[in-house]
Amino acid sequence: MKIIFCAALAAAIALPSGGAYAQGKTAPKDAKLYFISPRDGQKVRGAFWVRFGLRNMGVTHAGDDYQNAGHHHLLVDVNDPIDPKEPIPQDKSHLHFGAGQTETQLELAPGTHTLQLVLGDAKHYPFEPPIVSEKITIRVRQPVAGK
Repeated sequence: MKIIFCAALAAAIALPSGGAYAQGKTAPKDAKLYFISPRDGQKVRGAFWVRFGLRNMGVTHAGDDYQNAGHHHLLVDVNDPIDPKEPIPQDKSHLHFGAGQTETQLELAPGTHTLQLVLGDAKHYPFEPPIVSEKITIRVRQPVAGK
């Protein structure tokens, strides 16, 4: 009995922890993430609504580990690709919607900006294969004076 216990303990110690590898949660091949609004090339003024679309998967809260479901992340002016082996960062350029939101009101400085959506699993890791939208470009105009 001691031999079995020692063998099991040795195997458990030898195995790397789950945090050493990407989650690699599989996603349906026909899943699609997209913007409902704004449209690519659209000009906006002031605060504007960003609406997220997802087909053939479900939206849930961060931390909820349901099959074929995740939550949205909005990348603003991000040029570097997302590392599939790491959780999606959370900062002013990587916005998390862990409460299952499918839209947000965004206010950006005047100028040209890029937006892209990434679907994350319960622990904020990208799916395998990654579920990402096309990157869109918008132009934010100066707000109208006095409004």
